[in-house]
Amino acid sequence: MLKSIPKNRGFKSKFTALALAALLAAMSILASACAAKTGEKEGERRNTDAPAGETAKGGYSLLSSGGGRNARGKAVDEAFTQAHAGFMTELFKNALKRDENSLVSPLSVLTALAMTANGAKGGTLSEMQQTLSGGMSAGEVNEYLCYYLDQLVNDKNAKLGAANSIWFRQNEVAFDPAADGDPAFTVNMDFLDKNRDYYGADIFEALFDKSTVDAINSWTKEKTNGMIDRIIEDIDPYAVMELVNALTFEADWEEPYKYEHQLRDGEFTTSKGEKRAVKLMRSEEAAYLEAANAEGFIKPYKGGRFAFAALLPNEGVNIYDFIENLNGEGLLSVIKGARDRRVIASLPKFAFDFEASLADALKAMGMEDAFDVKKADFSGLGESAFGNILIGEVLHKTHIEVGEQGTRAAAVTRVEMMAGSAMPVEEPAVIVLDRPFVFMIMDTETNLPLFIGCAADIG
Repeated sequence: MLKSIPKNRGFKSKFTALALAALLAAMSILASACAAKTGEKEGERRNTDAPAGETAKGGYSLLSSGGGRNARGKAVDEAFTQAHAGFMTELFKNALKRDENSLVSPLSVLTALAMTANGAKGGTLSEMQQTLSGGMSAGEVNEYLCYYLDQLVNDKNAKLGAANSIWFRQNEVAFDPAADGDPAFTVNMDFLDKNRDYYGADIFEALFDKSTVDAINSWTKEKTNGMIDRIIEDIDPYAVMELVNALTFEADWEEPYKYEHQLRDGEFTTSKGEKRAVKLMRSEEAAYLEAANAEGFIKPYKGGRFAFAALLPNEGVNIYDFIENLNGEGLLSVIKGARDRRVIASLPKFAFDFEASLADALKAMGMEDAFDVKKADFSGLGESAFGNILIGEVLHKTHIEVGEQGTRAAAVTRVEMMAGSAMPVEEPAVIVLDRPFVFMIMDTETNLPLFIGCAADIG
């Protein structure tokens, strides 16, 4: 429960928009917010949970530190895996940029939008539940993600960081003269409580000026270990809250590339047919993947909980035709069907950043009402005197580095809401990733990807 903001359904503050931001190894989501009006004199704010030295620091105050998750979670099972398999592939397909390197974190996007769904009602909530989890209720998703994120973060063999924050505008900032002193926004405290209890969100009160932009970017950089240093350039004048979820992944290979003979010069043919010089890392792997019109391998990270998987379309198969035919059930089947076979694999070293607006992708996936000023129903989040609350934007940023020792990856998603992530005896498979391929950083316990991408132009 939020201690520093009284649980008062009459709680009001002046805002006109909602923005949500989620951050997974580089993902952020923006949300509209509220500031307390609790009987103190004008300009005074309660700050009982703020650590010493944080009050009003740089134009913002930490009102409540999330620390750990307070709610009880639900262990991930086949129902959760199946429910979200479709979401991960459809998100990847719809966010993909042709002839560019692409990378999304389904878990990051799912977390950010699941937090947003805690404020949705009616048809808006139904569409979000159907899009995100095949109809599974928002409450169930909260329980699953609460447990799942906690288990991921506690893994000892990979540095996996997850964090959430909510930034809201100070209530005494009257930025709309037309309000005539009336409160522009009334927050539903259950929305803040749920995101604190299930997702461990930090709660910040801020000026929503340049100092807030700097503070959010600083938080993003810290939580992604410097992999993503900016998620926001400015704040819309009608935004009242920024909600940010961050997740980072860093892990060493179970068998790193530590000998000179494992590295060689190679050539990568891009999706446009252009040639690029690359460094190829050669290894022998034990898990072989076979799909319709493609083959691949799984390379484990230290400890075995996470792994890198690659799928290379057969010669003559266009990478985008292959991706278009992907679906959640089929991809899970390919991963579960991994078999013991010696694979001589050549993986190029690569690193890239990716950024995309996911608004159109989410609409195409069926989440339309949330972006419609007339149809959106986020009354569970609060009320605005200046118009209906809706999602204005969802911005996703990712970063990945794959090299001799292992992998570093990050993602940020920003959602802006407005008012108005033993060998058999068989010939070895030789797989050289020297043309566009699909790759994943996956959780081997659920077979769900933390990240899924397409390497189309590296070198």
